[in-house]
Amino acid sequence: MIGISLLTLVPQISGGSETYVRALVRALADVGELEYRVFLPSIAADAGDGLESKVASSYRASRTMPGRIAAMSRAAVFPGKLRRELELEQLDAIHFPLSVMLPPLRKPPAVTSVLDIQHEIYPRFFSRAELAYRKLVYGWTIKRSRLVITISKHEREMLIERLGLAPERIRVIYLAVDHETFNPGSEKREPFLLFPANNWPHKNHERLFEAFALLRRERPELRLVLTGSGHERRRLPEGVQAFGHVSLAELASFYRRASCLVFPSLYEGFGQPPLEALASGCPVAVSRVASLPEVCGDVVRYFDPNEPEQIAAAVAEALDHPDELRQKGIEWARTFTWERCAREHELVYRELIS
Repeated sequence: MIGISLLTLVPQISGGSETYVRALVRALADVGELEYRVFLPSIAADAGDGLESKVASSYRASRTMPGRIAAMSRAAVFPGKLRRELELEQLDAIHFPLSVMLPPLRKPPAVTSVLDIQHEIYPRFFSRAELAYRKLVYGWTIKRSRLVITISKHEREMLIERLGLAPERIRVIYLAVDHETFNPGSEKREPFLLFPANNWPHKNHERLFEAFALLRRERPELRLVLTGSGHERRRLPEGVQAFGHVSLAELASFYRRASCLVFPSLYEGFGQPPLEALASGCPVAVSRVASLPEVCGDVVRYFDPNEPEQIAAAVAEALDHPDELRQKGIEWARTFTWERCAREHELVYRELIS
């Protein structure tokens, strides 16, 4: 039996990592051939989604950052009760897809997914306490994991370069798109740009707002739509609308109606929103940084995310060539499926067992 630990999952806060773990579990329930047991926190008791699941009552899950750090610290320092509750001795192997090995262990053999090491590249985006915690937790997690899954070749190189991880211990598995949810549909395109991202520093909203002001000089009808948390705490420029957390169905509708997805992120381990937009037939303008060129290929328009003029120019070009980008994007995104992703994870689990 393979264990999958989702103890550190925080619904509607974990961003792309939540999309990953929920889609992976769902796909394993559909196409997986091994036996699985998913370990869940009380605040995400529904995340097992088709696989045998167990809510860990001894893990004090929290939605706040101080509460999360306290819960993880308690489980790391005093793991005995949690280990007994989860009955880890019954497992053949265990996967920690949220980058944190909780509870810490040496048996059964473990694989951890490290989605990004942004804290090594942009430490200024983290508080002193969070940065120290990340360095500590990622260090012990990687040390105790027999194998490490990462989600792009770029991130593989970062793990080798920044954390000294041996190349032979790393397996690259691309994330994917839910094609049933994200597809072109028949909705009419409207004059707005879309940026679905929480208000986190690396998402680079300030440069985007500068670029949007430049675009509005020539295209005054254009709007900018934001989704995700944190925007309610800031004053938004004219023409910018924030919708907060939206459902998958609402997000899919935004992709189908937007004239362009603009994605000015400074760092991504993978970058799912551009792929979701491509699958939906939405033209995309995206940062030429980190994993994004690897994930988006030659079917988008690129820019330097630190230069508002370049962002505006790339978006304008995407807006002027929608048909060309739309068809190429749909074909490109079609190759990224959760079924493939799940089967590649199973190959890693079988490697651990053997």
